[in-house]
Amino acid sequence: MVRVPGPWTHRSVSANGIRLHVVEAGEGPLVVLLHGFPEFWWSWRHQLRALSAAGYRAVAVDLRGYGESDKPPRGYDLWTLAGDVDGLIRALGEPRAHVVGHGWGGAIAWTLAALHPRRVHTLTAIGVAHPLAFRAALARHPLRQGRASGYLAGFQLPRRPEASLRRDDGARVERIMRAWSGAEWPGTADFAEAAARNREAIRISTVAHCSLEYYRWAARSQVRAEGRRFAAALARPAEMPVLQVHGAADPCVLEATARASRGWVTGPFAHRSLPTGHFVHQERPDEVTDAILGHIHS
Repeated sequence: MVRVPGPWTHRSVSANGIRLHVVEAGEGPLVVLLHGFPEFWWSWRHQLRALSAAGYRAVAVDLRGYGESDKPPRGYDLWTLAGDVDGLIRALGEPRAHVVGHGWGGAIAWTLAALHPRRVHTLTAIGVAHPLAFRAALARHPLRQGRASGYLAGFQLPRRPEASLRRDDGARVERIMRAWSGAEWPGTADFAEAAARNREAIRISTVAHCSLEYYRWAARSQVRAEGRRFAAALARPAEMPVLQVHGAADPCVLEATARASRGWVTGPFAHRSLPTGHFVHQERPDEVTDAILGHIHS
């Protein structure tokens, strides 16, 4: 059900010991597109068309545990997820790529830039803060970023969140998308199609569980030695050009939190704010694509 036909090609790529489903369009410099929760590669449908038309090889991937990619019982930590993308870029025959990530895909992109900087030509982070900026905001502003991130606590429970995501043909996925979006997009046909496809995709066997394991690792790592090691590794600043695109009305990651990511960048940095919610690249696809193109052209 995730092999949606269009002006692109579906195939499987072996990387970091697993099989990843990728969707590819165009020829030219490589742009890798990493989706967030509760989505799959389809969230980049607009950018796949536009980037390929602009002379780029655009590749959107189903992340580990999503869509048609492998769903192993472990590996949902940012160390491993960044390794997946590192392996993917090499498997696609390129030494590095322009990396674009939204939500969890953006967190993976930030991690890739710290752990595998030679793979990243430019970084575009959409609807996400640097993981250490997010962590600092939770500690310093519990009534602001902490309250905005309250949904994370519910995702830590065993089994019940998975059941809630699958129940009623994935109706909670659509409710999440509506709650996290700005005012304009939910009333459109584009939103209706995206919600329907995401509701279908979350019901693929084990996807609900795997997608929540990302959040569970993030919480567990805060109280484990692994988390301290990860924070130390992630403190390496990004030296490549970084563009941050954020929704001014994003209820999950506050814009002030996103702007604080500047502290982990020593290369050129730009922040662009748009009047959207969390799903910036779908709510304002043309503006986001123009921003991406301007960034990777420079």
